[in-house]
Amino acid sequence: MTKTEFAIRLKQGCARVMAAEGELTEIDSHFGDADHGLTMTKIAKAIAQAVDQAEGGVQAMLDDAAMAVMSLNGGSAVPLWNTWLDGLQMDAPAGGEIDTVQLQAIFAKALEELSDMSGAKVGDKTMMDALIPASQAIATYTGGDEEGLFAAAAQAAAEGAEASKGFVSKFGRAKSYGEKTIGTPDAGAMSMSYFFQGLAGA
Repeated sequence: MTKTEFAIRLKQGCARVMAAEGELTEIDSHFGDADHGLTMTKIAKAIAQAVDQAEGGVQAMLDDAAMAVMSLNGGSAVPLWNTWLDGLQMDAPAGGEIDTVQLQAIFAKALEELSDMSGAKVGDKTMMDALIPASQAIATYTGGDEEGLFAAAAQAAAEGAEASKGFVSKFGRAKSYGEKTIGTPDAGAMSMSYFFQGLAGA
């Protein structure tokens, strides 16, 4: 996959997130600050713009995206997405192409970085409920094409976000609502799932 092809997938991910702004706001209004949709639209716009304007290879493009998010204000999602994007660029190839083995390496590194920072696991009702399954699907993918890799990740992320409905919030403002949070999906898991849907071209 060329850098340009990867850029198109990243921008599709951003577009899916932005299209879901109203839904994400509505979900977050139940037990959060009702700002997740707006915050994720800011993040998605910053990523899309950085990717569009990036010079150099794959690593430089992902680094530009991380830096663009880091400069944003507001919302707990900003440092989390910055850390994840920064993790993606760490082991990314400097050249203009990336293959499935390299994709597996960068997504594994990104999950490791974010896990170290957030401490959240599957079942804690956070973005990790979508990201961890998606990352695991990428790590265990045995095909040779990025189309199948991203499709597997998108399916796992969607299933993880759906499963978050059954969990009790363990982090953030929603934590204080305890078992009342059961039945509502986590907004962060939903936005991450939408990003992966876009990466897959879905």
